[in-house]
Amino acid sequence: MRSFSGADCDTDHYLVITKVRERLALGKQAAQRFDKQRFNLRKLNEPEVREQYQIEITNRFAALENLKDDEDVNRTWENIKENIQILAKQSLVLHELKQNKPWFDEECVGFLDQRKRAKMQWIQDPSQSNVDNMNNVRREVSRHFRNKKKAYLRAKMEKLEPNSKIQNIRDLYRGISDFKKGYQPRSNIVKDEKGDLVADSHSIVARWRNCFSQLFNLHGFKDAGQAEIHTTEPLVPAPSASEVELAIDKLKSHIARC
Repeated sequence: MRSFSGADCDTDHYLVITKVRERLALGKQAAQRFDKQRFNLRKLNEPEVREQYQIEITNRFAALENLKDDEDVNRTWENIKENIQILAKQSLVLHELKQNKPWFDEECVGFLDQRKRAKMQWIQDPSQSNVDNMNNVRREVSRHFRNKKKAYLRAKMEKLEPNSKIQNIRDLYRGISDFKKGYQPRSNIVKDEKGDLVADSHSIVARWRNCFSQLFNLHGFKDAGQAEIHTTEPLVPAPSASEVELAIDKLKSHIARC
């Protein structure tokens, strides 16, 4: 345990730092981060970008149609995955990561340096004038930070207001969640069959594989095609390709369908 008198925490007390030894030990593979590349899918709403992406991906997949039946499935999937990622980076580009405090600009950095200098002056000479100066600077800096944050939140709400008028519910609720929830870290830890915590990425994938295999595998029928299905709906002909395309166009984007 050590105290740091030079650390700036905007308080009259000294910062105390301790070292804590944790008992939970994670494997080396648990520290590996998953691929966090996210593509800007909103660009697909633009007709020109969507049409250009369809043309490019069609041309890329034209060469895959001539593959033989005995071709390795894993190798084929790697080719498909690589082509999709390359075209998405070129057409859709990557999604920009959000800043933690977008309102904190260079002007705020200048106020922060001013408060730091006032505190260092008080530490070197703890006179009453330096104490009054430090308190005045602290109040001014805090007032500036509050005004900056309020202006940012006001502009954010004005930007979200049109989403309610045009029924853009997805972006509206996403912006509201940013205000209410804030930052929430994700934990890549699950429980195995015995109830123990598993942090290894390969063990997590194996755990989910076993869970879904137990949920979705059919039990009691040796051949699912021989199972008799009773229904009261009348027999209707299969929809045509044009009817399917028309129904897909009427669906809203970013909504899960069963």
